[in-house]
Order: sequence, then C-alpha cells, then structure tokens
Amino acid sequence: MTYPWPLSTDQESCYDTEGASVPCEASGQDAEGKANGTHKDRRFLLQGDTVFDTVTELHWCRNANRFEFPYTWREACDRVTEMNRSKVHGRADWRLPARRELFAIISHQHINPALPRMHPFRDVFSGYYWCAEPCARLPEQAWYVHLGGGRIYRGMQEGAYLVWPVAGRSPVDPTGHPRFRIIGPTVQDDWTGLRWTRSSGNALCTWEDALHAVVGLSQDRLGGLTHWRLPNIRELESLIDLGHHSPALPAGHPFQDVSAGYWSSTTSVYEPRYAWVLYMQDGAVGVGFKSQPTFGTLAVSGD
Repeated sequence: MTYPWPLSTDQESCYDTEGASVPCEASGQDAEGKANGTHKDRRFLLQGDTVFDTVTELHWCRNANRFEFPYTWREACDRVTEMNRSKVHGRADWRLPARRELFAIISHQHINPALPRMHPFRDVFSGYYWCAEPCARLPEQAWYVHLGGGRIYRGMQEGAYLVWPVAGRSPVDPTGHPRFRIIGPTVQDDWTGLRWTRSSGNALCTWEDALHAVVGLSQDRLGGLTHWRLPNIRELESLIDLGHHSPALPAGHPFQDVSAGYWSSTTSVYEPRYAWVLYMQDGAVGVGFKSQPTFGTLAVSGD
C-alpha cells in the first residue's frame, strides 16, 4: 500500500528567522531546489458545479460555502446527509472531508485563501472548516482546518464552523497494516517510502539550529544515507494516526524520545517569522516562532 496524499508542498520561497526573503540554495528549507511555477496549475478540473482533484481523485463542491452559514459539527453532518437525499449535483456520496483530504488541497505558498495558484473554487471563506474526525483524546471535539493560512486544530463540536462537502472514494489509511521497519538508528516507513531518524533525543532547538543539525547526519552517513534533511510539513503530518494520542502515532510505532512538537522546513507565509510545526499530543498542525528553542528535530531522507 502506497501513500495516497501529496508529500511535497507548493512552497517556492525561503525566509530567514526575521521573515525576510533569502536565497534558497543550500538553505535546507522546504523550497530549496524548486523552481517558481513548477507545481501543477491544472490539478483541479472544473466539472459544472463540482471540481475534480486529479491528485486525490476526489470531487469537491465548487462553491466552498454553499450553506452560507457556519454549523455545529452534528449539524454539518446533517446538512451533508440532506445533500445525499437530494442527490445534489447528481451525487449521493457527499460527506464531511477527512482531515487529510482537506489538508491535501492546502497551499503553503498562498494565503487568504490557502489554496493553490489558479484554483477554480468560489466563495472560499478564509476561516475554519469542519473535518470528519473527532479528536481521539477529547472526543467531544473535532478537527478543523483554517483556509486562511492552513492551520489544523480541534474545537468543541458545539462550536460553529463552515462546511465544504467532498465526494468520491477516500484513500484508506493502512490502519492495522505493518508500516515501520527499524533499520539501525533509523525507521523506514514503507507507506511513504521515507526514512526517519528513530530518536530526536528530546533536544529542543530553534528552527535555524534544526536546519543545521540535519547537515551533520548527512556528513556522518547515518543509516548509510547521505541526504538527510528537515522534513516539510506534509511529510511530518504523514506520520500521524488520528486514532491515537499522546503521541498521535500509529500503535506500536518504533520512535523513541518523542518530543511534544517537531519543526518542519516549511515557513508559514502567513507570518514568515514562524515555521510550521507538528504537535504530537493530538496531531495538530500549527506554527512556532523560529527564533525560540521550543521544538525537537526529526530528520528525513527520501523524496
């Protein structure tokens, strides 16, 4: 089984700890090695009142705010059920998007909305949209994604957020399938094809220090590999299993000394003094102030 979601972001710019633009060459940042405009502008195909995502093979309502008002999580589920009864746009398989489905269309280069260049959607609200999954640790809460900047967090199901229905068969996460293999001091993820350091040692550091730390792993040929780097935020998020918490990793995972959060190589273009961070207790995706030594480092190898 292979990973069905994007593992790269569309970030094309690099920034220093003060948020100023810098050259990407030898920076170790997410955008290093990417040319401007290389990402797929024709990813989304307009099909009447729906949009087909050629990457995930899912169908979205073109109108990202068809219900006009925010709803509680239960009300959102009911509104989608009504869509299926009425076969809106000729379909009866509408549902709230899984968290990973909504995260898959998020842009890390654009904000307000955080959607890829030349997207065909209408009435996108730069605020929070419900996801299908409750929070494993706090089941009275459910996940949502911020379409202004791309943050993923959880909120009380009685809160009111927007609804963006999706249709089509969702790729299945390999729950219950062996995924990780220990190879010396590293972990091979057979789902994504990525190799990870098994332990971060719980050392907290600044974002810049995290970028520099992985260079030494390449020089030391850790695990026999010479291309270690700081993972982008999509690669980090791929480790998450929303069915578990504290940490939000698959049952029986082999990682050691799991930190509360990990730096990614991806800058938040919403505020470039911050970088994207994966929080491990529940699996939230937020940001950290680059100059503060507040998060750990996991290194990755592979494309």
